Amino acid sequence: MTFFEEVYEAVKRIPKGKVATYGQIACAVGNPRAARQVGWALHANPLPGVIPCHRVVNRFGKLPSAFAFGGAEVQAELLRQEGVEVSVDFTVDLTIYQYRESINEV
Repeated sequence: MTFFEEVYEAVKRIPKGKVATYGQIACAVGNPRAARQVGWALHANPLPGVIPCHRVVNRFGKLPSAFAFGGAEVQAELLRQEGVEVSVDFTVDLTIYQYRESINEV
């Protein structure tokens, strides 16, 4: 399985109403220093409706301004539809919404 495929499988395990960080995904696929590469993989997401890349945020809970499928506004709306509160500065409270169960079983 390629790095991108491993990223996609890990992201699929984030449940609705939760988010994970790029670093969490990098750790889940066995490469904790590859958070930026996770971002590249998600930017190239071949199945946006199937691979929920909108559930991935940075380590501070901030939505990226360059969300590949429409910008932070679109990502925020997708998260809100799942019950995640997104602040006006496009930040998610990780103490509430971060997925803390294991996403390591790739």
